Amino acid sequence: MSPAHDHQRDPIGACAAIAIAFLGLCLVRISVPGDPYFDEIHYLPAARELLGGGAYLNREHPLLGKELIALGIALFGDHAWGWRTMPALAGAGALFAFSRAAWFATASRFAAIAYAILLASGFALFVHSRIAMLDVFSVAFFALALWQCAAAVREPETGRRRLAVAGVALGLSMAAKWNAVPLAVVPGLAFFAARLAAGRRRLLTSRRGIPVPGLSLAEAAIWLGLVPLAVYWLTFLPAYFLSTGALPANGFVALHREIVALQESVVEPHPYQSRWAEWVLNLRAIWYLYEPIEGAHRGIVLLGNPLTMLLGLPALGWAAWRALAGERAALAIVVLYAVSLGFWIVVNKPVQFYYHYFLPSCFLLGALALALDALWQRGRRGLAAGTLAASLALFAWFYPILSAAPLADRHAFVAWTWLPGWR
Repeated sequence: MSPAHDHQRDPIGACAAIAIAFLGLCLVRISVPGDPYFDEIHYLPAARELLGGGAYLNREHPLLGKELIALGIALFGDHAWGWRTMPALAGAGALFAFSRAAWFATASRFAAIAYAILLASGFALFVHSRIAMLDVFSVAFFALALWQCAAAVREPETGRRRLAVAGVALGLSMAAKWNAVPLAVVPGLAFFAARLAAGRRRLLTSRRGIPVPGLSLAEAAIWLGLVPLAVYWLTFLPAYFLSTGALPANGFVALHREIVALQESVVEPHPYQSRWAEWVLNLRAIWYLYEPIEGAHRGIVLLGNPLTMLLGLPALGWAAWRALAGERAALAIVVLYAVSLGFWIVVNKPVQFYYHYFLPSCFLLGALALALDALWQRGRRGLAAGTLAASLALFAWFYPILSAAPLADRHAFVAWTWLPGWR
């Protein structure tokens, strides 16, 4: 938690407006292409089978993301709008939740609004909010957990309710995609470390001291440890009732061995594969789509905003320095980035892709929001606001190849492929 900045007014209205505008922009041409593209070809058949109680497909990932895609199909129909509306809602929800987390962590109106703008114009959240993949659901639920944890620390009188919601959200985040698993333990470990540092004699049962006075460590372990695991398991209930490949009553542990084996079995090289150093430097893009559709060439590329992905790196270094000086919001950002990226450095997954950087990039932009807030508070407002304006300008420039807009011809992509790895 950072100290409050002179009791600034809560920017909830502004953050909600940015999230709503972001959702509206996501819905423009969301039905293009009308056929499944990129990894939708894996997740849509699995979602359809869940709806019909058929076969258990796409067993290498947990069920929740596919359940939510299936919900969209059930509500809106088995077409492009039905496939992609739930991801769009999740993306807008993630944007709002991250901005609320920033507000409660910093009590700075500018930091929360800046973070919302940086995420909205950072490319990754926008692209994943317009495709029926699993990543955006995992990110959205983890953002909700961060919001609730930060609010519990800032307003401990609501701590029990907030941590209960956070526990549910952590379970749902893991159940959408395993990328969140290493991060899901961070809130509980942070609570333990803070209570240990407070020097309470009755470590497990004392309700006094940071981070949330009024809650004991034992109770926090329930909300942030047991509840996420229970919620995670509950999301697999439909798998026990499918007609083909259903889980037996004692098959939950065996399924997870199968998931690990399937994740580690993909070893064949892929033209779009990359490694973590290329993600950090924004060197390798993925073209989710590039083909003639509805009378024009159209493309959708996943890469990071060329400005903010690079500015975020010195901002992260600054945040690490501020963390050493005792600024807890900066410490949280650094730890979350290190854990989420470090997982991909050490995990046994031979073939990796830039979309694995989606969640770490959100924390990188959080570090940049904190750095811009520091500039704003010190009176260098032109530089802080100019950075946000430049981020929005780059988003506008790249918007045609983020949103499947009609392009001039089949060679039009070269206007945006500034680096060889973006082609």
